[in-house]
Amino acid sequence: MRLKKLFVLGVCISVITFSFSCKKSTTETIKIGAIFAVTGPASFLGSPESKTAKMLVDEINAKGGINGKKLQLIIKDSGANPAKAISFAKQLIEEDKVFAIIGPSTSGETMKIKNICEKGKTILISCAAAEVIVNPVAKYVFKTPQKDSDAVKMIYKTIKKKGITRIGIICGNTGFGKAGKKQLESIAPKFGIKVVISEVYDKKSTDLSDVLTKLKAKKVQAVVNWSIVPAQAIVAKNMKQLNMNVPLFQSHGFGNIKYAKAAGKAGEGIIFPAGRLLIADLLPDNHKQKSLLVKYKKDYESKFKEDVSTFGGHAWDAVMILAEGIKRGGTDKEKVRTAIENLKNFPGTGGIFNFSPTDHNGLSIDAFSMMTVKDSKFVPYKD
Repeated sequence: MRLKKLFVLGVCISVITFSFSCKKSTTETIKIGAIFAVTGPASFLGSPESKTAKMLVDEINAKGGINGKKLQLIIKDSGANPAKAISFAKQLIEEDKVFAIIGPSTSGETMKIKNICEKGKTILISCAAAEVIVNPVAKYVFKTPQKDSDAVKMIYKTIKKKGITRIGIICGNTGFGKAGKKQLESIAPKFGIKVVISEVYDKKSTDLSDVLTKLKAKKVQAVVNWSIVPAQAIVAKNMKQLNMNVPLFQSHGFGNIKYAKAAGKAGEGIIFPAGRLLIADLLPDNHKQKSLLVKYKKDYESKFKEDVSTFGGHAWDAVMILAEGIKRGGTDKEKVRTAIENLKNFPGTGGIFNFSPTDHNGLSIDAFSMMTVKDSKFVPYKD
């Protein structure tokens, strides 16, 4: 009888111990959701973002996690479809019970899910560029790419220095394109620049000769294109075919060397603003971003055998900003949100982040550097 009681007691202790260990193990993992356009028309954004996020989470976990807790990354491939992004956001929040979400890849998707995250009190750190994502500020929504308005100002400063006063604008019919068009048109007068024509084209267009012919007829002195691929290369090729011998400026969405290579000789001389990741090796050794930019570039290119891009960099920033927030705030979402909102002088791939309750992007115009294409490579632009 005594042996039987001891056996039962032992079993009970084992069950209790097992239950405790199971409970403990689940609390050791912090679930992070990610919505990226890994496939589809915006895979040039989502693919490097997904690879970067996985690489960073693996690296963080290999070092013991954050405050002893491992990260579990749950990636959903939206294919740049806003409807899928909505479904995935709800699933990640309601079913997977994620701590936070990084992404989506595109502005259109982000605008569709920001209210879902806001209502669900779930931190969202978007990898999309449109300034409307964080303007006006939403309590739980942040973004890592630089401001559209700052990109426009950088372009217009360069245009003004070149003595150009008459420009033509063309934009893709995406959330990013529409937001950029609005910024380009509203800011131009402040620089003494006249927008003589502003056109929108379908993002799936394979030939933009008709649109560019309209600009040529207006005798514009420069063309500003605000779009995603494949239009970025098509614009350059069509301008060359039409003998439009005027400068072509692109948005900060041009930050992948693949686009310059796709444009071929027609891409030579394209001017655009971007973060310094693309010229990391050329930065002075004492630059605050250089060490992290060089490391990320080396790690990514050696692991995936492809050129690094600013888009993967947006995911790097999102993961590391969230990680820093968790490091400071633990597993309390409100404390983490507050920690991110008050993060200062935090170096990322996109610039030095200084968030505040009124600024959920945290980057100034200094995050940009003007670049150009020379011999199918990105180099600093010189007036």
